[in-house]
Amino acid sequence: MFLLNEGERLSRDTAEAEAGMKGITFPAWHGKHYVTLAELLVRLGSFGLDLKWRVEFDEFVDPRCVEMERRSAAGMDTLTLLSLTTPFLQLINAEARGSAEGRVMVVLTEVDSSFWDIRAVDERVLSELRRHYPGTTDL
Repeated sequence: MFLLNEGERLSRDTAEAEAGMKGITFPAWHGKHYVTLAELLVRLGSFGLDLKWRVEFDEFVDPRCVEMERRSAAGMDTLTLLSLTTPFLQLINAEARGSAEGRVMVVLTEVDSSFWDIRAVDERVLSELRRHYPGTTDL
C-alpha cells in the first residue's frame, strides 16, 4: 500500500519503477466529465494490451477496488482490469502499474480524484494522451 501526502508522490517501489520514464499530469475532471481508469486503459491502445497490472488503493471507494487489488497481486491482464473498472468508477488516490517482461512500462496515478499523473517508457503514449486531455503539463 502507498500513502499520498499533499505534495508527495508514491512509494519507493514506484520511484524505482519510474526511473528513466517521462511523465505528464492533467486534471481528472474536464468540465463534468471525469477521466476514468477505464478510459485511460483504452487510450493506451495496443501499447497496453499485453501488460500485467498491479493496482493499489489508498482509499477503497467501491467494492471493485478490493477485488482489483486482490486480483492484481499476481499481475492482472489489461482486459480483466478494464472489466473491473467499467462501468464508471471514480478513484481517489490509486495507482496502476503496467509491466511487461518484469519491467514497469507505464504508471497511472490518480491523485485525490483531481489529477492523473502518467509516466511511461514510450513517449508516444504520452503524446497520445496530451492530444486528448487539455491542460496536460510535463512532470
